[in-house]
Amino acid sequence: MASTEVAPSRDQQDTVVEIDGDRLHRVGARPGLREYLVRLWDYRQFVFYDSRARVVTGTRRDRLGSAWLILNPVFNALTFYLIFGLLLRTSRGIDNFVGYLIIGVFIFQVSAGSITTGARSVQSNRALLQSFAFPRITMPVAASVREALTAVPLVLAMLLMIVVIPPFEQPTWRWLLILPALALQWMFNFGVGLVLARVITRVHDISHVIPFALRGWMYASAVFYSFDRMVDDPALLAVLKANPLYCVLDILRDSILYARTPPLTSWANLTIWSLAALLIGVLFFWHGEESYGRD
Repeated sequence: MASTEVAPSRDQQDTVVEIDGDRLHRVGARPGLREYLVRLWDYRQFVFYDSRARVVTGTRRDRLGSAWLILNPVFNALTFYLIFGLLLRTSRGIDNFVGYLIIGVFIFQVSAGSITTGARSVQSNRALLQSFAFPRITMPVAASVREALTAVPLVLAMLLMIVVIPPFEQPTWRWLLILPALALQWMFNFGVGLVLARVITRVHDISHVIPFALRGWMYASAVFYSFDRMVDDPALLAVLKANPLYCVLDILRDSILYARTPPLTSWANLTIWSLAALLIGVLFFWHGEESYGRD
C-alpha cells in the first residue's frame, strides 16, 4: 500500500515564532550581588549537611578518629613550651605562660585551618562545580562552617585545659566575651579564604605558599612570646598589635587568664579587620563567579 504525504498548509508554512530575548539568560552568567546572596541562602541545607558530613568523615581513617582534632594543637603547644618556654625562656614575665601558650596555639590552629580550607575549597571541588549549576560561593561557605564546627571541641578542650592545669584559672563572666571574639575571627578567616579561593583558581602555585605565609603570621602574632618584652619601638609595637590574630589572642587572654576587660582598641581593630575582609572577600569572589570550574 503506497504511503501518501500531506503537504503542510500555507498557514503552517508561514507560522513565525517570536522569542522575547529580554527573558533569556546566559547559562552560568553572574547574577547581581543581591540575587547571588539569595541563591546562597537557598542552598543553606546543603551547606550544613556537607559541613557536618565532612567533619564526621574527615578523620575516619585514623585509629584515634576525631581525637586528632585536639591532639594536634596539644602536641604543638607542648613542642612550643619545651623549645620556647623552657629552652629560650620566652615565658619570663608572662603570668600563667602555659595558659598563654595554649590559647595562642589553639586559636592559631582555628584560624589557619579555616583560611587553608576556605582557600582550597573551590579548586578541590572542580568536578562538582563542572557538573552542577549553583552559587560557587557555596563551597567556601561550607568549608568555613565545617571549620567552625571543628573549632567547637577545640575551644572547649582549650578552656578545660586552662581550668585543670595550674594555676587553675576560674571562669568569670568575661569568658562570655569569647563568643563575639571568635565570631569576628570567623568573619576575618572567611573573607581571607574567599580572596585566596579565587586567586588559587587562577594561580594554583599560591596554594603552596599559604603554609609558609601562615607560619610567618603565627611568629608575628605573639603566640608563644610577648611583644612588650621583645619590641621597644612604640610605632612598631602599635603596628604589631594591630594584627587581627594578635587582637583575638589579646581579647581571649585578658578575658580568660587575667580577668580583665579587653581594651577597646583590640575590639575596634578586630572589628575593622573582620568587616573589611568579609566585604572585600565576598565582592572579589562574586566578580569571578563565571570563571570557577571552567578552566
